Amino acid sequence: MNAPLPGHAASNPIARSDALLAVAHVSLEYRPPQRVVRATHQVSFEIDPADRYVLPGPSGCGKSTLLKAVAGFIQPCEGEIRLQGLRVDAPGPDRIVVFQEFDQLPPWKTVKQNVMFPLLASRTLKKKEAEERALHYLEKVGLAAFADAYPHTLSGGMKARVAIARALAMQPKILLMDEPFAALDALTRRKMQEELLLLWEEVRFTLLFVTHSIEEALVVGNRILLLSPHPGRVCAEVHSHQYDLHSLGGVAFQESARRIHRLLFDEGQSPETERDHDFNDIRIAY
Repeated sequence: MNAPLPGHAASNPIARSDALLAVAHVSLEYRPPQRVVRATHQVSFEIDPADRYVLPGPSGCGKSTLLKAVAGFIQPCEGEIRLQGLRVDAPGPDRIVVFQEFDQLPPWKTVKQNVMFPLLASRTLKKKEAEERALHYLEKVGLAAFADAYPHTLSGGMKARVAIARALAMQPKILLMDEPFAALDALTRRKMQEELLLLWEEVRFTLLFVTHSIEEALVVGNRILLLSPHPGRVCAEVHSHQYDLHSLGGVAFQESARRIHRLLFDEGQSPETERDHDFNDIRIAY
């Protein structure tokens, strides 16, 4: 069950009718030859339109597996996932994934052609309309001048922006990002975080974002779901809308990062201990 801290309602285990995405009691398993491996156990959460919802945590907590399940690549062994009330049972253009590696851009296609490709392949738009939309989103990510360039001429950060433009051009109901900036150097990673937030301010897309970094989760997200170590179970949801890139290094930001670390890794800590810290922006599940 969920036990809310003062001032916060617990997450409803029954999906709200106004939630864009509802994950209800989802357990996910892998089945290698010798044994069954449970990645997540009865995880529930809801994402509202225009949320920036982040799943942080160490390897093995099931965060990337959950994202793949939302994308429709993996089927739950328990529970269900619904997008606007419709059950997710396969991949679809309403959920677009941006992965960690950006070498998925076909090297023989220009930047513009890469952004156009899924629009044409899915028959979402005809060629002229696809070109117009591709140029529109390349402008949004600051790459209009590189529309005719090829991927091998781009930096890692520029390839990341092409991948984001390609995803947004499909105008999905939810954008899924699996550690999209993990392979970038620190300066480029910060720049990409800034550009993602600026783009969100303009477009207001809905985002489900996976990361290993607690700091990145606080910067990128307005809501953060904390999963226990393997198998992943919900241990808390944190509201982080008060932070942005300018918050890095601040006392409140660093204290929130430490508290999240304790919630993730101090398994013996009780909800009562956290109440003593006056941590008013979380709700605990146990």
